[in-house]
Amino acid sequence: MGITIEARNLVRRFGVFTAVDGVSFAVQEGEIFGFLGPNGAGKSTTIKMLCGILAPTSGELWVGGVDVRTYPEEAKHRIGYMSQKFSLYEDLTVWENIEFYAGIYRLPKESKGGWMEKMLALSGLEEEKHRLAGDLPGGYKQRLALGCALLHDPPIIFLDEPTAGVDPISRRNFWELIAQMAGKGKTIFVTTHYMDEAEHCDRLALINNGKIVAAGTPTQLKERQTGVLLEVATLQPIRAFALVRRELPETNPALFGSLLHVSLSDRAAMEERLLELFKNENITVDSMSAISFSLEDVFCQVMGPGGTVGV
Repeated sequence: MGITIEARNLVRRFGVFTAVDGVSFAVQEGEIFGFLGPNGAGKSTTIKMLCGILAPTSGELWVGGVDVRTYPEEAKHRIGYMSQKFSLYEDLTVWENIEFYAGIYRLPKESKGGWMEKMLALSGLEEEKHRLAGDLPGGYKQRLALGCALLHDPPIIFLDEPTAGVDPISRRNFWELIAQMAGKGKTIFVTTHYMDEAEHCDRLALINNGKIVAAGTPTQLKERQTGVLLEVATLQPIRAFALVRRELPETNPALFGSLLHVSLSDRAAMEERLLELFKNENITVDSMSAISFSLEDVFCQVMGPGGTVGV
């Protein structure tokens, strides 16, 4: 398997603001590659440049062996792109949307009907065929958008926040479709905010403030974390979080439901300092124990003050 997506020192500026700052990565054929980062980190800007929608300020990028800067239209024929916002026609039916996109992709007349039926089946929308797209639930809309993006059978698929705003069951079903496509050799480049989705990716790149701050498999990213992660159980988690963030910001505190996670480089000294802080503020600690880093913990640490786990 070869490299199907590659970016080298990719930069995009909007006036004096640098949205993407020297980003480099490579994605292998048949890989599910996850691109993670907070809002405004540069994810959507990067994916738009890779798709030829937005020209980079500088840098190099190839998709399917094509130089996107030089031959953007040729590159577009090799990709399927699904934007983070539903972009189909809500006043057309499911079938009419699929037919419209079949025309855009100029599918051969002799195979057009077969591909349309195949995408309808892949989307699981056979029973919704004559329903207006605007009347579909969020999860169904996403499946329709994916089906339209795949009509021309592209080898590379870009999915920008594909499950934003849909329910957990729809998200799970959507990822089953993604796994099926990757199993057939398609390369999937996906941006997401959901850590459970990121666990399904073969490799991940974490971007913050326009720069890639960490990259690797989910397991590698977790194993690279240093220090000790403490989980604190208290009946006053919000107060505890605010206190630790104010007094010990270097521990990158994060709330996980009713639990507080803090990262310590020196457990003995810092644990004593934590307990002293809580005691002084009359915050009762029910338990405090060392746990393994989850991918969400990694994300919180990397996106915290000066955080990094290596590239």
